[in-house]
Amino acid sequence: MRAGRTKYPSACGSRRRGLRSLAALTVVLATVVLSGLSVHGEAALVDEELWRTGRQDLAAGRVADARGKLEKLLEEYPQEPQLHLVLGMAAFKGGDTETAVARVRRSVALAPDDAEALTFLGWLDLEVTGDVAAAIASYRRVVELKPEVAEAHNNLGVAVKRTGDLEQAIESFSRALEADPGFAQAASNRGWTYVEQGNWQAARDDFERSLAVDPEDDGALHGLARVRRELRDYSGAQDALARLGHRSPNFIYWLEWARVGLIRYYWVFLLLALGLFFYFRYKRSWARTRHPGG
Repeated sequence: MRAGRTKYPSACGSRRRGLRSLAALTVVLATVVLSGLSVHGEAALVDEELWRTGRQDLAAGRVADARGKLEKLLEEYPQEPQLHLVLGMAAFKGGDTETAVARVRRSVALAPDDAEALTFLGWLDLEVTGDVAAAIASYRRVVELKPEVAEAHNNLGVAVKRTGDLEQAIESFSRALEADPGFAQAASNRGWTYVEQGNWQAARDDFERSLAVDPEDDGALHGLARVRRELRDYSGAQDALARLGHRSPNFIYWLEWARVGLIRYYWVFLLLALGLFFYFRYKRSWARTRHPGG
């Protein structure tokens, strides 16, 4: 993130990648919540020792201690949205997703215009409860509140893509890139959406754009390999898959590399097969000529 820009967690372009981003999402949200209070809870909680130490415990990974302190504080401040949001974070980090969803929903109910709470709720609905429509509603509200924030458009695009509305998803990713031309994740997400449309050249442009910003983006690199294969750039596809294979324990990349190699050099195998066929046919014919009665 650039200095001075509000940090918002981003959804990823596929469920598998989204789950891999869970830890990063937690860290980002914790940074937002723990680095300073929003206007919704500042006046009531800013001088409370349990609020300060509870957030410190959460940041340090002492989830049980954090929940104990914050729940005790909730008895005195049951209507503070920031308190419900941080308790939702604590529950989430402790693996209690049901409580996390309930707390964050309560936070949003108390502060309907809190972009951080809406974003977290949208992610929970998308990746935990599976309520895509609810996630879209939350993300749309964030876009209304923060239209200048690229992550807000990217998150909406990811959720909309789950419904199969590829054109609308592309529009959201494009708006994310208008807000931040260097947003690699949005470029990669749009690239994968173009893949689903079969728009190979547009997908290739987006994957290359993403990798120019973030060379370690395995999703974009895998997408580039797929596109190069479809465009019959088999050498380029194998190169991308080899790079993935060298830095990932996933053996599937090497299987794909071998598969592309078979396609790339099929004519060699065809010539070998034809050569063997004619060799043995000639050998049999020659043997019959030498031993006509055999």
